[in-house]
Amino acid sequence: QVQLVESGGGLVQTGTSLRLSCAATGSLQSFNAWAWYRQAPEQQRELVASIATVGDMYYAPSVKGRFTISRDNAKNTLYLEMTSLKPEDTGAYYCSGGWYNHKYYPLSNWGQGTQVTVSS
Repeated sequence: QVQLVESGGGLVQTGTSLRLSCAATGSLQSFNAWAWYRQAPEQQRELVASIATVGDMYYAPSVKGRFTISRDNAKNTLYLEMTSLKPEDTGAYYCSGGWYNHKYYPLSNWGQGTQVTVSS
C-alpha cells in the first residue's frame, strides 16, 4: 500500500504559476516511474506528465513547455511546476506511482488530489 498526499493547489489567475507537491510513503520500490494526472469536471482523468527513474519524461501536448515534472528521491516527493496557467488547466490533480516501459502505466492507489482553479 502506498500513501500519496498531494498539495499546492489553489485559485489563481491566468498566466500565473503554481507548484504542486506529492509526498509518497509506503512500498515504493515496485515503481520505476511517477506521474501527475488531472481530472476536469465531467471529464476523464488524463495523464499530464510522467518521469521515469531512467530519466525519460513525458508531457501532454497541452502542457509541454509550460509544466515541469521533477522528483526529490531523498524526500520521496514528486513535484509539478506549472507556469503560464490557463483556464483549461483547471481540475483536480493527482499523483501516481507506476511503471514505465515506452509509456507510463499507473499502478498505485490514488491520493485525495489537489484542486487547481485558473480564472480568466
